[in-house]
Amino acid sequence: MHLTFTSEQRLDDGVLERAFTLGDVPGILWTPASASASTPAPLILLGQPSLGLRKMYPRLVGRARHAAADGFATATLELPDCGDRPRSAAAEQARADLRRVMQAGEPVSDEIVDALVLPLVEKAVPEAQAALDALLALPEIGGKVGYSGGVISIGIRLAVVEPRIAAAGLFAGSLVPRTMFDEARRVTIPLHVLLQWDDEGNDRQAALDLFDAFGSKEKTLVANMGGHTGVPQSAGDDAARFFTRHLK
Repeated sequence: MHLTFTSEQRLDDGVLERAFTLGDVPGILWTPASASASTPAPLILLGQPSLGLRKMYPRLVGRARHAAADGFATATLELPDCGDRPRSAAAEQARADLRRVMQAGEPVSDEIVDALVLPLVEKAVPEAQAALDALLALPEIGGKVGYSGGVISIGIRLAVVEPRIAAAGLFAGSLVPRTMFDEARRVTIPLHVLLQWDDEGNDRQAALDLFDAFGSKEKTLVANMGGHTGVPQSAGDDAARFFTRHLK
């Protein structure tokens, strides 16, 4: 896939924000002012939930600024079937099924989870790998790569199949297909997993079981009290120290 920059702006803290397309996939790259061909910045791929780049932009740019202050470049891609990208009938049906059972207070079946998540992983992971090919070819980016947040199943698959990713910070709470537990056992890179203990949309025990399944010798679970939107500022600081330790 060919990467084309479509716009750029310098943020008030010196971070360079560039929108791009990778083939027909929109994305954003943020690089710290210190990044250059002589001092390339390590890259962190920023994952996101399936809400679209426009809706997630304020949170993504906040994470990007935080990472840039530590000397990291960051990039994110619009997920398949999200934002302004074409929607497949199968993805729309899976989302409708999920909304129906959650509004009814019913348990989410394995069939719905598989239909919702597995096709997303199959599409998103090769796109993320193509993004790495293009972004690591830029002179101002180089060194180790990290993955941070987003749909945890995408992070699991990338950790298994992409050798350029040296460490991952994962957000517990995504609906996880049972087959991903088998893949989790094959993950060996250092992990930093964030869990909101009272997340109303998360099966806490399933999150703990997934953490237990990871095959990494170095893995840390950080659990904070509070719901999905109650992540404390200190959690971001912990993740920043994790990436600094493993990518620099």
